[in-house]
Amino acid sequence: MLTSFDGLFWLLATLVLLLFLQRTLHREIQSIFLILTRSPNFTMGIFSFIFLPGVFLHELSHLVMAKVLRVRTGKFSLLPQVLPNGRLMLGYVEAAHTDILRDSIVGVAPLISGMLFIAFAAVSRLHLVIMWDTLRNGQWSLFLLGLQTLPTIPDFWIWFYLTFAVSSTMMPSESDRHAWLPLGLVAVTLLVLVVVAGAGPWMLENLAPPINQFLRGTALILLVSIIVHILLIIPLLFIHRLLTRLTGLDVG
Repeated sequence: MLTSFDGLFWLLATLVLLLFLQRTLHREIQSIFLILTRSPNFTMGIFSFIFLPGVFLHELSHLVMAKVLRVRTGKFSLLPQVLPNGRLMLGYVEAAHTDILRDSIVGVAPLISGMLFIAFAAVSRLHLVIMWDTLRNGQWSLFLLGLQTLPTIPDFWIWFYLTFAVSSTMMPSESDRHAWLPLGLVAVTLLVLVVVAGAGPWMLENLAPPINQFLRGTALILLVSIIVHILLIIPLLFIHRLLTRLTGLDVG
């Protein structure tokens, strides 16, 4: 039974790792610009500009999904704001609270659109499926050759940047997740009732395989985001340490 849902394990593992890398990357970028400019406001402006494509897709996803589900919306903003708790909010869409199902769908919309964009960029623009196949088949020489030729793909750096910006801002915020817990409790309760009613074996045989394949595919998309973050974090950590050594200043 556990092997039937290994996709759930990989999905949770990639989600946790991506969240950690995302926060680390954001911290390093802010630290570097704070050391260079010594201006929190200027740093906030640069940071917001770097992630503008991702923030735009994030907030637009909320807005479009709310419209589709007939949820009343208000202001739409891409201007950064510092919250009372000190955290930076890069943008927002005002949406009325309705039922837990619609609130949850509106909240998860940026993650869905973000993963769809990453999948499109990875498959159609960066041709990463071919590299994945060589890696999975143990063809290390072909894989390394593919890594070397990646920058020669037309518009590679544009799509790499967009993948980075979108994947680093697609995670739902705390306010986006406010309805997830009650919806999850309802879903778990319904699942328990179905299993108690005797439909468990049928679900394992007919529903578990396609659901597991979907979870695996989702984890693979998140893995692309993880690789992009790692490729950027490594040089940023070096730059941060170098600037600290040269200036004697450090933030973070």
